Amino acid sequence: MTSKPESAADERLTGAHDLALSALREITPADTIGPAADYALEDDGVVSLRFHTRLSGYPGWFWTVSVAVVEDSEPTVLEVELLPGDGALLAPDWVPWATRLAEYQAAQVAAAATDDDHGDDDDHDGDDPDEDEEDDDEDDEEPKARFHAGDLDGVDIDELDAPAAVADDEGDDDDDDDTLDADDADDDDRDEGDRSY
Repeated sequence: MTSKPESAADERLTGAHDLALSALREITPADTIGPAADYALEDDGVVSLRFHTRLSGYPGWFWTVSVAVVEDSEPTVLEVELLPGDGALLAPDWVPWATRLAEYQAAQVAAAATDDDHGDDDDHDGDDPDEDEEDDDEDDEEPKARFHAGDLDGVDIDELDAPAAVADDEGDDDDDDDTLDADDADDDDRDEGDRSY
């Protein structure tokens, strides 16, 4: 915005705060509008009234309402907008990495000390024997899974091996039957040999 202090501002426009606030409330909640800041003279007698903004994330910005007098009538609103002030769009001053790291580490140490203090208080406050007994009773009511070194995610490995063991046992029985059949055949051969004598 260009400021022209050499030309006199129309007092009806520089004092039209009520009109400007009324226009602002049509586009934004009243709690986002701060106090009046200043005004700027524009071309053709237009005056831009500025109000501080209370919107989070917009530091240094202003609600800007442009007002004018058209053909000697009452002041009227031309434009309502949110505009940055001087320096609002500039990056903050550069801080060396070593300084930022030191500040971060100091904040972490302070946070850890605070957590330790709260943790000690919680330990002393939570020592209630009645609550411990109730917790034990609840644990007793729930069924507990039994695990041993061969279990994997609650699955008993021995149970998985059982069908294979049964199959092996059945195979062993078949081998025994084959052995018995062979023995019987040997006995028959001997009987036939005895008959030849």
